[in-house]
Amino acid sequence: MKKYALYISLIIVAGFVSCKKEEAEKPKVTYETTSKVKPEVVVDTNQIEVADLPINMEGTNFLIHPIGVISGKGKGIKSSSDSEVSFTVSNYGEYQITGYLKNLKFQEIGKDTIYALTDKPILIETATYLKTFADKSKQQLLVYSLADMDTNKDGKLDGSDIKSLYISAISGQKFTKLSVDFQELVDWKIIESKSILYFRTIEDTNKNGELDAEDSLKYQYVNLLDKEWKVISYKPI
Repeated sequence: MKKYALYISLIIVAGFVSCKKEEAEKPKVTYETTSKVKPEVVVDTNQIEVADLPINMEGTNFLIHPIGVISGKGKGIKSSSDSEVSFTVSNYGEYQITGYLKNLKFQEIGKDTIYALTDKPILIETATYLKTFADKSKQQLLVYSLADMDTNKDGKLDGSDIKSLYISAISGQKFTKLSVDFQELVDWKIIESKSILYFRTIEDTNKNGELDAEDSLKYQYVNLLDKEWKVISYKPI
């Protein structure tokens, strides 16, 4: 009986490992056609859009309202004190908003108007205020890591899609994409003394749907003091 129980346990564990492996191997890019057309995102009618309470970055004159979704299945949503559902969709710390956000909305302090960062489907993972840069340059900017297209064509924007790099003013205006379509953001950093934002992306050059060591890294930078943010490629290796 013990041997039988052990056998069943091994099967369950193997199945669990197999499922986790399949999740891990989910491709970032799915090639159904040769054209690079942005796939359509299907709207999930079971989700309810909510806003967290506004955030004010230190030294700025704007409120930022994080917008996310919670599940609306069943008999309806429950209070935030109920462990089944939470109304919180974002976290904030160290001048950075994190979460899986459908949008950010902005409001100048002292005014009633609230407007969206964009009217296009996006999924924001991070929005970072460049505080040190702002203190030195008097320019207040936000840098975003987000998904803006359903690259694996599963009908939704989520963490399995390619992340892109964007930038905007603290007001949400001048929302600009810095990375190239179908290139995954690896990382980014600011060189404060030069007011330059450096970033790396990776492109699925062998077209296998995965982003790995066999693919090509791209090195780029942008001068944040320029009126128009022009991305420049460079080759350190």
